[in-house]
Amino acid sequence: MKAPVYCPDPWLYHRRLTREVQVGKVGVGGTNPIRVQSMLTCDTMDTAECIQQTLDLVKVGCEIVRITAPTVKDSKNLRLIKEGLLERGCDVPIVADIHFKPEAALEAAQWVEKVRINPGNYADSKKFVVKEYSDDQYLEELQRIRERFTPLVKLCQERGISIRIGTNHGSLSDRIMNRYGDTPLGMVESALEFARIARDLGYHAFIFSMKASNPKVMISAYRLLASRLYAEGPDWNYPLHLGVTEAGDGEDGRIKSAIGIGSLLADGLGDTIRVSLTEDSVHEIPVAQTLVAPYNAGNAVSAENAGNETNHQSRITNHASRLTSHFSPLATHGEALPYDPFHFEKRATEKIQADGVDLGGEELIRVAISRSNFEKIAHKVDKMGDFKPEIVVEDSGVIALDPRDSRKIAEINDNAEACLVTVTDGIDLPTITAFRLLAAQLEARHPILLKDTLIPSRDSGKEFVEALLESATNLGALICDGIGDVILVQGEEAAGQSLRLAYNILQAAGSRIFKTDYVACPSCGRTLFNLQTTTARIKAETTHLKGVKIAIMGCIVNGPGEMADADFGYVGGAPGKVNLYVGKTAVKFNIPEVEAVHRLVDLIKEHGRWIEKPAEPAQVMAQSAVPVP
Repeated sequence: MKAPVYCPDPWLYHRRLTREVQVGKVGVGGTNPIRVQSMLTCDTMDTAECIQQTLDLVKVGCEIVRITAPTVKDSKNLRLIKEGLLERGCDVPIVADIHFKPEAALEAAQWVEKVRINPGNYADSKKFVVKEYSDDQYLEELQRIRERFTPLVKLCQERGISIRIGTNHGSLSDRIMNRYGDTPLGMVESALEFARIARDLGYHAFIFSMKASNPKVMISAYRLLASRLYAEGPDWNYPLHLGVTEAGDGEDGRIKSAIGIGSLLADGLGDTIRVSLTEDSVHEIPVAQTLVAPYNAGNAVSAENAGNETNHQSRITNHASRLTSHFSPLATHGEALPYDPFHFEKRATEKIQADGVDLGGEELIRVAISRSNFEKIAHKVDKMGDFKPEIVVEDSGVIALDPRDSRKIAEINDNAEACLVTVTDGIDLPTITAFRLLAAQLEARHPILLKDTLIPSRDSGKEFVEALLESATNLGALICDGIGDVILVQGEEAAGQSLRLAYNILQAAGSRIFKTDYVACPSCGRTLFNLQTTTARIKAETTHLKGVKIAIMGCIVNGPGEMADADFGYVGGAPGKVNLYVGKTAVKFNIPEVEAVHRLVDLIKEHGRWIEKPAEPAQVMAQSAVPVP
């Protein structure tokens, strides 16, 4: 399908070239490496703890540190935090995270190197009000926003500091929701309104972000934004900050982050990233470093991170060589893409049988395994419940080919019956490129078996997290493109882990729900309870509720919005108090935290979604088992 430009080249990696925006000593965009950042989890008024957490983050390679500033009082304390860091020889750039209060932003901008504002709540309130705006009324609202935003832009301009215009899917304003809906388009328009104000004032030191907890929404929003920026003209070449918000913890959080962030990086989009995990912030940095490392190969690297890069050099070199392989996709340039970059639509294949299993058409995406791995677990397949392999590749009749082999593809397309097709291992193409090229030339009726890598792992010592991130990036990107009817994880040698990884990728991509789904935000100074322990307690009670989606939010900033497609929500309402939601409607208020988890269980029971925990051990396969680094 023909589509507007959204990346330099959807067939082969080329990074989108942007203008450079300076964040303190750190350049973002341009020819700089893709930067890694994180956020503090403590109270902003706890100066000593903020300083220590910042030092801990910098020690593990964090290049930019964000601190929430929910009030003017918190913003004033950023001065003490900044002074304390400088006294300790740390000049890492600090970003003030602002929601709701322009006054807090104006105070914070005096002390930090960057201010993040959320267009959905910087000058708007969110009351879920349904209202039709006439064009004149809408222009009046934009003028009001201009009056509230202009003082911050001018102050940042005077001080030479930057701004992130950070849209969140969960906190779009009522005005945007009423005109554009809860959509990627609404996210993009929300950000562009603020960008136009900044540009009118001659200010260009800003960075965009389009965060969502749903990777499909997040990917679509960033692609749509990039497309709009290309269309606006060459001087709209602003950097992008990538992130999946409320990703959660453990394997689930890492997989969801890799699907969203990794797939966009593979398309050449993104200049700085933050992996948001419901864990201590230092655990986010190795994940982010692994995601950006292949794309930073050959770029200049800051001295303080040189050691971290050296540790990954062998893997970077191998991955980079695949990204810049001998493949020349000239024949595909100008051709229709085999997917719509801005709207998810599953590739319309025919239903067939493979190894006795229905696949394609309206069937669920199936999970395959190699015969050698199947033999390792054959004795316990009957006890694996929902998480067992469904197809043995060697028994499936799948046709493996090089997608550049036009003769072979023509033969398959001439076949009256639909066939299961995949890409041959070992060819010199990046995985995403290979399968996109296959989908572009193969008639849509033929189902496709996706692989996470074209170089099967034979390394029993390979770090599981490394395999997880590569698998989630490659499979997740293709699944979110609507490509794929069967998936095979072969980047992880262990049979059991490869199966769990396959199912967890399908769950995170929203393509196959086989266990409880959680949307859990990372901690920050706005959080009104301990997110890590609370999330663990909620999971302990509810992990057996297959198909139920539970949102766990530390505060109201993104709560109702990100819970739009959740069944139940657990949201911090006040210190020590929790509000419970059904969908995005609050139904129980100010529940003492010590009672809240049990009251959540009662709420699930009231709505007929509760089942008793099963006695069998099959549940173990679904759980997040990645060790915290």
